[in-house]
Amino acid sequence: MTCVSEQSLVRRLPAVPFYCPVPPARHPSADLLNDQAVRWMLAQRLDTDEHQLERLTLCDFGGLAASAMPYGQLEPLTLMTKFLAVLFSLDDGVCDESGATADLLAQETSRLMRAIEAPTSDPSGDSPHTAALRGFRLELERFASPRQLHRLTDGMRVYTSGLVWEASWRRNPALPSLDDYVTLWMRSIGMAPCIALIEVVGGFSVADEDLHDPRVRALTEITWTLVSWDNDLYSRDKELLRADDNLNLIDVLCQEQGCDPHHALVQAVAMRDRVMVLFDRLAAQVLKEADDGLRQYVEGLSHFVRGHLDWASVCPRYSVPSGPEAAPGGWWKHHPADDSLEPLPIPTISWWWDQLGSAH
Repeated sequence: MTCVSEQSLVRRLPAVPFYCPVPPARHPSADLLNDQAVRWMLAQRLDTDEHQLERLTLCDFGGLAASAMPYGQLEPLTLMTKFLAVLFSLDDGVCDESGATADLLAQETSRLMRAIEAPTSDPSGDSPHTAALRGFRLELERFASPRQLHRLTDGMRVYTSGLVWEASWRRNPALPSLDDYVTLWMRSIGMAPCIALIEVVGGFSVADEDLHDPRVRALTEITWTLVSWDNDLYSRDKELLRADDNLNLIDVLCQEQGCDPHHALVQAVAMRDRVMVLFDRLAAQVLKEADDGLRQYVEGLSHFVRGHLDWASVCPRYSVPSGPEAAPGGWWKHHPADDSLEPLPIPTISWWWDQLGSAH
């Protein structure tokens, strides 16, 4: 298992401000969404540990859904909030803190996937998470077209394969390379199925050819990656304290560059800001020629990046005793640490920058 010693807890890092030029927005039903999701989650008994269930009730699923999808129609947004509750419970109770091996996780995620692929199949052997996802998938048919359901299934395959890959590294005494970590984390963060639901929650449709456009594919992957890196920047102290775990962008950079965590933090922020600048520039380029469906999708990606940060800035899930806190007004900054439009030297994502200025 990839872990750190107790002495590494002294390596907790200060909170950093985030650069995000997307304006904030929030659905007015955030509290209602959260109340419904928490009551539903408790009824599903997604975890048998009472302490863990109590922690999950503090995750503010409704706040995340309302900030990441402020345009959402209430009924599908309610379903999205329940989906987030399942993902968080999976992350804590099955993946990160349970010591699950890749073998065991491959079995469990295969069962989860089967419930998504064939939700009317025999549910008699379902685990609580599988049963919850099966119910979610069946209810989603009220709002999603067959094409949108297929996109969700594809997104779940990306996510579950990432979970197994992540579990294999949690049993490894080393850390992955930076290139592998970037690919692994954009998959296992769970963004692929969440982003697949943007058009369902918003009540619009995007053409296949638009989603397959390399520029739009790049924007989609950038969204996955920004959320995953932002999560690493604000959650590292919590992971060190609760899971003794350093499978994190900062610690991967320490290994890759042979530097200490404070230097790695500076580098991680610069990398993250350069990707944010690319997203902003590439989104503006795509929006110039987008139809209404594609425009709403690209704007939905922007909302998720900003909304995830707005939620994280106040969510008690990431608070740790004596942990760093941003000063009042210090969560945001007006300028990126790195505004270069040169590709980052990370092979798995360098193709994103090739899309700037390209026409399709």
